[in-house]
Amino acid sequence: MKCAICDRERDEKYRPFCSKRCADVDLARWLDGSYSIPDEGSDTHDAPPPVPIFRGDDV
Repeated sequence: MKCAICDRERDEKYRPFCSKRCADVDLARWLDGSYSIPDEGSDTHDAPPPVPIFRGDDV
């Protein structure tokens, strides 16, 4: 398989990447917001009301 960042052969030690550098590049992309997971269920109008966990939480 190829590295998810640079397309070189991956190293099992850093899988799915070929090196620590590519793993760090991927982490930096997550941390700076370059990657994101789509929020498909953000419409809170259809969400059920929260269920109280402890007695008295329903106040």
